[in-house]
Amino acid sequence: MDIVRTPQKSNRKAYIIGGSVLLVAVSTALLSKLEPAAPTVERAAVLIDSVRRGDVVREVRGPGTLVPEQIRWITAQASARVERLNSESGREVSADQILLELSNPDLQIQTMQAEQQVRQAQIDLLNLRTNLRSQLLTQEGTVASMRTQLVNATQEGAAADSLVRLRLISGFEASNKRASAEEFTTRYRIEQERLDLMKQAIDSQISVQASQVVQLEAIAANQRARLRSLQVRAPETGVLQDLTLQLGQWVPEGTTLAKVVQPGKLKAVLRVPESQAKDVTIGLPAMIDTRNGTVAGRVVRKDPSAISGSVTIDVALEGPLPAGAVPDLSVDGTIQIEKLENVIFSGRPAMTGGTGMVSLFKLDAGGDAATRVPVELGRNSVNTIEIIRGLAPGDRIILSDMSAFATADRVRIR
Repeated sequence: MDIVRTPQKSNRKAYIIGGSVLLVAVSTALLSKLEPAAPTVERAAVLIDSVRRGDVVREVRGPGTLVPEQIRWITAQASARVERLNSESGREVSADQILLELSNPDLQIQTMQAEQQVRQAQIDLLNLRTNLRSQLLTQEGTVASMRTQLVNATQEGAAADSLVRLRLISGFEASNKRASAEEFTTRYRIEQERLDLMKQAIDSQISVQASQVVQLEAIAANQRARLRSLQVRAPETGVLQDLTLQLGQWVPEGTTLAKVVQPGKLKAVLRVPESQAKDVTIGLPAMIDTRNGTVAGRVVRKDPSAISGSVTIDVALEGPLPAGAVPDLSVDGTIQIEKLENVIFSGRPAMTGGTGMVSLFKLDAGGDAATRVPVELGRNSVNTIEIIRGLAPGDRIILSDMSAFATADRVRIR
């Protein structure tokens, strides 16, 4: 008899599902171990430079202007009103040439009053000398008269002593004669001391009054100088600048009226970043670009403080000025710091603060990718920088700003 067999269920479907799950798990594990794809940069968008060995001239650069070496400012010595303009800005003027005329009636009155005070003080001095001389003569007469009386009293006293011995006069009368002689001796001494005291006081009294006259004369001279200054004259030969006054304008004392400059004697005033100015010293050579030619110069002054992130440096020009070099012209200056011999260097990367450790992207051998490497930078110049370690001659690096790829250690270049 036949035995009925129950068919067994197939496990093929379960095997397929299990294999799929296992495959997904393995793939996920493998993908998690893969590094993210390197970002891509366009070759035309970055600046690539080669590391080289050789000599490098360290330079610093800064913008500036041409200014006259000598500027003579003309200021108002007294408040006044502009009455006449005899010149204008840009004209050449000669020394003592009248530039403009001012007026101030009050100043004229003050000058006359000061002169009147001087004349009165001189009269007082003359009267004082006359009075003191008269008093001195009077006292000298008194002393002379007292001397005569003293001699007479002394002689009478001596005669009285002789007459007493001859009993021709009484002792009382002789005593009175001697007392009279002693009185005149004392009076003569007092009058003589009074005369000496007057002689000493005369000089001091006259000196005080004379000094008063001198002071008033100085005040009057200053007033006359202020009055003369209303005719404003050129202090020296040069070119007149900044004369912007108008007729009838009131000018307070101390106001700048104009200035006279020497157009052929100019210097360059540069504004160098404070991070680069630390190496600039007096005497370093420089080259000034006027955009119409260049002229050599030398550093003559360095401002000890920084203003708005820059240091002011004066450069004296040593060669003939290019055509069109005038005061206030904008220029560019380059100052040579030193020459570095046989060093490794490259172009100066963007976004570097100078010396120290930085990270730069170095191109691979094929040039299709770049890897971030640590580099120690040394002394820098305007366009170049010294490389202490991290790169070798022949390496190529990216100089452009790569801050957008701060988290990437490798980039692709296409």
